[in-house]
Formats: sequence, C-alpha cells, structure tokens
Amino acid sequence: MSLPLEGLSAIVTGAGRGLGRAEALELARLGASVVVNDYGQPGRDGSGEGSAGPAEDVAAEIRAAGGSAVAHTGDVGDFEEAGALVDLAIGTFGKLDILVNNAGILRDRMIFSMTESEWDSVIRVHLKGHFNTTHFASVHWRERSKATGGPVHGRIINTSSEAFVAGSAGQPNYAAAKGGIVGLTTSTALALGKYGVTANVICPRARTRMTQDVFAAIPPDPGNGQPGDGRFDPLAPEHVAPLVGYLASPAAARVNGQLLVVHGGMVAIVERPKVAAKFDTAKELFSYEELDELLSPYYEGRPANETFAAAEVLGLKRG
Repeated sequence: MSLPLEGLSAIVTGAGRGLGRAEALELARLGASVVVNDYGQPGRDGSGEGSAGPAEDVAAEIRAAGGSAVAHTGDVGDFEEAGALVDLAIGTFGKLDILVNNAGILRDRMIFSMTESEWDSVIRVHLKGHFNTTHFASVHWRERSKATGGPVHGRIINTSSEAFVAGSAGQPNYAAAKGGIVGLTTSTALALGKYGVTANVICPRARTRMTQDVFAAIPPDPGNGQPGDGRFDPLAPEHVAPLVGYLASPAAARVNGQLLVVHGGMVAIVERPKVAAKFDTAKELFSYEELDELLSPYYEGRPANETFAAAEVLGLKRG
C-alpha cells in the first residue's frame, strides 16, 4: 500500500526543533523526502552562532527510520539563501512539491520599549522568510505547470499564531508578522491556484522553546509522553504535525486559502472576519456629531480591548 506522500519532496523550515521537527518527521513518515532546514542558533531570539547540528540530527533521524532527508542550515530571512534552499530540494529530489514555513524567532517587548532592530529582526525571519521561500517555490511550480501544460502538486503550509487572532500585548512585532503571513497566504492561494498549488496557514498551539513562557503555567500531563498512553501532553507538537501532513497531501487539493487553528486533538477552521454592525449616514456626509450618536452607544459597555469575537467563541484566546 502506497503512502500518502510517496514520491513527493518537501522543505520544512525551522525543522531542527519543536514544531518543525515534528512536522518533518510526520511528512517523512507519510512517505515524503524532506529537506530539513534550520539555521541552528541556540537562542530563541535568534542569538548565538548558527550550527548544522539541529538540522543534521533530524535528517539523520529520518534516514535511520528508512526515509530520505538532507539538511540545510541557511537563513531563510536571506533572499539568496532561501533560493539556495529551494534549489537544494530540486537538485536532490528532482522537484519540490511541499513547502512548510515554520522558522521564526522571538524578541518580545511592549510597543513603547521595542527597538527598531527588535521589530526588524522578527519581521525579517517570520514574514520575509515566508515570502522568500514562497517566491522561489512558486517560480518552480509555475515553470513546471507551463512545461507540462497542466496543474502540478504544490502545497504551501504557512505558520501564523493566535497572537494574530487574539492579540498579544508584549509581541507587537510577532503579532504583526503573523498577521502579515495570513495576508501573504491568502494572496498566494489566489495567485497559484490555477497551477494546482494550494496555500494554507495554521495557528498551532504547542509546547516548544518559542512558547515556554506562554505555557509555563500548564505542566505536561504525567506519564511517558507517548501517543496513545492516555497521558500524552495535549500541547505536544505531535498534535499539530498530522494536520500539516494532511494539507500537504493530494487529499487536500480542495483546501486552499484557509486558516486553521490546531492543538491537542482539535482543529478549528476560522472564517474571514464578518461585519459586526453597519451604520449609514442620514445625510450626504458623516459628521462628527452623527458618528458620536451612532458609534458611542454601540461601544458603551464593551471591553476597551475587545478584539475578534471569534477568538472568544472558539476558546482560542492565548494562555
């Protein structure tokens, strides 16, 4: 019996640890050949010297299990290195079929304390990093589609966050980058659909070094941490990886431009924002006075920091 991703090749960025590692292992388990990308810096803020260790370790783990994998240690925030990453996948496996963008860093600070470099570095790795790899992958898929005269198997799975959905006071750079990734994904989905390529975005909730502060108050369930033992940590990255595997597969050909929240045995499909209320002027133009009469009563009694109602309804608010 063939595996769902047999004969396909994938790139997973930030795959040396945490979510990316779990996703790379899952794609390999489903039959894909994998390029494991990780810059290998020890600090979750992107500090320290890069190392081939994390990427090489995961690639070796895949090979030891009978799969096919190579490591790449380039910085996806660098346009040329992202191009080299895509070239490595094509050169090694003959083509690229799946791109999972997961690499990121944190440099948390309140907006009034954040420096320009703290803003720029997070936007660069998350948002620009997603763009860089997507650009080169989309060029490859467009050329393949034109050469064959038909659609190709192309899958993009991007990584956003509930920091975008529900807000995060100490992460204006991170929340902005993750919101930008959603916009990038929906735009890409529209642009590449005619070539057979889908682009979707997930908001995972998982216990990794990136979220160690957020989930510090929620200890892992006791036990040996193995799936199926009844005590498996609901915040383990392994809860997220199967959705990535599904979105990467032929079975998800009709899933495009979607935002999905996933954690602990739950997947929620998030609709685009809806209009909560609508007001029309009684005259040709609104005046300050008319807007005050219409809007002030509407917001009376509502929390001053109310964000998307969907986040409350779905129970998706962080922490």
